[in-house]
Amino acid sequence: MKQLYLTHKGNAWFWTFTGLMLALLFAFPLLSRDAGMSGDEGFNIQQAKHVLHFYQTLGKDTVAISKYGKDGNIREYGQLPDNLAALIAAAFHVEDILAVRHAVNSFFGWLGVLFAALLAYRVSGRWFAAAVTALLLFLSPRYLGHSFNNLKDIPFAALMMMGIYYIVRFLQTFPKPPLKVCAMLAVSIGLATGTRVGGILLIAYFGLFGLSYFVSQYFAGFQQGEKSSAKKPAKKTHAKIQANKLFVRMLAYGAVISVAGYMLAVLVWPYALVSPVKNVVAAFQNISHFQVSIRQNFEGAMQWSSALPWYYTPKFILISIPVAAIVGAVAYLFAGGLKREKRLTTFIVYFSFIFPVFWIVYSNANVYGGWRHSLFAYLPMAVAAGLGFGALTEVAKNKFLKIACAILPLALLLPSLAFTIRNHPYEYVYFNSFAGGAKDAFGRYEMDYYYHSTREASEWIKADVAKNGAPDSARKVRVVTWHVPSVSYFFRKDTADFSVAFARWNERGYSNWDYAVFTVTGINPELLRSKQAFPPKNTAYRVSVDGVPICIVLKREDRSDYYGHLAMQQGKIDEAMPHLRRALEYDEYNEQALDDVINAYLRMGMADSALTSAKRWAKLNPGNPTALNHLATLYFNKGDLSNALLSANAITKINPGDISGLWIAANVYVQENNPNAALRNLNRILQIRGNFKPAYQLMAQIYSNAGNHQQAQRIIEAMNGIK
Repeated sequence: MKQLYLTHKGNAWFWTFTGLMLALLFAFPLLSRDAGMSGDEGFNIQQAKHVLHFYQTLGKDTVAISKYGKDGNIREYGQLPDNLAALIAAAFHVEDILAVRHAVNSFFGWLGVLFAALLAYRVSGRWFAAAVTALLLFLSPRYLGHSFNNLKDIPFAALMMMGIYYIVRFLQTFPKPPLKVCAMLAVSIGLATGTRVGGILLIAYFGLFGLSYFVSQYFAGFQQGEKSSAKKPAKKTHAKIQANKLFVRMLAYGAVISVAGYMLAVLVWPYALVSPVKNVVAAFQNISHFQVSIRQNFEGAMQWSSALPWYYTPKFILISIPVAAIVGAVAYLFAGGLKREKRLTTFIVYFSFIFPVFWIVYSNANVYGGWRHSLFAYLPMAVAAGLGFGALTEVAKNKFLKIACAILPLALLLPSLAFTIRNHPYEYVYFNSFAGGAKDAFGRYEMDYYYHSTREASEWIKADVAKNGAPDSARKVRVVTWHVPSVSYFFRKDTADFSVAFARWNERGYSNWDYAVFTVTGINPELLRSKQAFPPKNTAYRVSVDGVPICIVLKREDRSDYYGHLAMQQGKIDEAMPHLRRALEYDEYNEQALDDVINAYLRMGMADSALTSAKRWAKLNPGNPTALNHLATLYFNKGDLSNALLSANAITKINPGDISGLWIAANVYVQENNPNAALRNLNRILQIRGNFKPAYQLMAQIYSNAGNHQQAQRIIEAMNGIK
């Protein structure tokens, strides 16, 4: 410590950086205390308990390594930070596990800032660049917001940054890297991989950057030596021998560090521990091709995560990071980053943030939820930005220009600072000026896709009941939501008075609830942008970011839709219709009541009335596949094949995995005597659902009508072979 003081006692920027990092060390955990539960925390909390029990029973309890839960892939995440938080909570008997988890996660968020800033210093030799990098990351609302409660992506990003930092330290001190540097690089590899299997990339990075270093330092030098000593073969031979020895030395270091890091990862990750090669390879193969496809609002349309445009990730990054990060990262290339002595570190920094995004695009990875999966790529970008602003102050020739360049990053960060102050703890719902801010992004991009706002919504419900009393004092207050784990957690101490149950947004009228909590994620964008229909009439509370709702609380004022649906289920159509009409009088945009009204008209044989209601619903929400299905079917039954086909194709466009649109379209093509188009649709149906027998039957009929009885018979045999 004394040596550090003596070295930097006259450097104002060193002390600025030190003070900033100390302030952030307190700021991160303090800010995290206000955060809600993220969408994955419920699953990760349970898995962490299983992991602890796995180690406590010496592997006898195998739940942690079994395929269980909604997706069955949670065992493929080492989730080391989650397990650490569970261990701390258990050791100190802390009931509020979220408080511990968020404190642990905020520390990793701070750690990511620290190593990014230290890398900026190691590359530039200037503490100004380090301070700017740290400030830029702290005032990157997406990074800051995820640092509150995202124990999947923030710790991984921090540990990847730590690994890149120690790779650079290793290369700067080679051929005699200190033991501490080698050990910390191995620890970085182990902890990053023990958090998420993608940490293995650090081994690949180490190999690539080490080879690049060796080529730039030794092969280039050796070639120059050859030219200068063309008449001195002995000197050439000696230089070549030395280069070979250093190359072998680097390979040896790389092998030992990588193996040590891998072994550490295996020890802290149960799924890897039981099969250190097979299971790790399987997890790595699955990481980019998540089996479950999730609907995402992107560019104002609902799209499936497995079929998003190639530019989804790069565009989302560019519209939701501070403009300062973009300006600084570009500036470094023109303000010194390409100087001969800087080329290697410039390559390392830029490769570390460009390659992951490139690979997502190239491999057509199944990504969703904005770019949270790519957070680890953003830290090197922030380093490049810090280096860029630092380089600008060096390039500036006069005092006033230098001051202007030093102030520039602060000025560019003012909008994100203002957003953070206005919208805490929802910093991660940030869009920059390229997207027009949150107001213009609303209805065009996902907002609170990780359900942070359900905490505030749940707390408002408790306050409202405390103030106004329960709707029915004879029973518990019923709260429904899409996001049961996150809402249930905040009612965990109030189960005597409240019950929490699951309800889908488009089926919320089908159950008897008192309050409903919904974030806007998953709601059709056309509906979100309809000022008349959204938020619904019975919206009692909104959680907003810059004036747009990211979560709403509905309070039941009328139960006619529920009673109408109940009567429909019991087959009492005459009893259902008055309830459903009252529901639509109360709220003419009630989609659940419209659905039941259409079904009621159909049961009563009133197809024209059903069609009128279906048109009304499709106009209200043109992205609702159920409304379009009603419309397509009714048009087809009426003989209006053109409109039936338009509605059927709209269903397929909204959800390529929904066979209903393809099925109606195939029947339209049969009616229009277009067998080839019908067969194309039927084949697509069978690719999606191979056991859909009506598709086989219609295909057989088409071939039979064409006189190809042999092919028709083969299709019937294939259908009969389906179990």
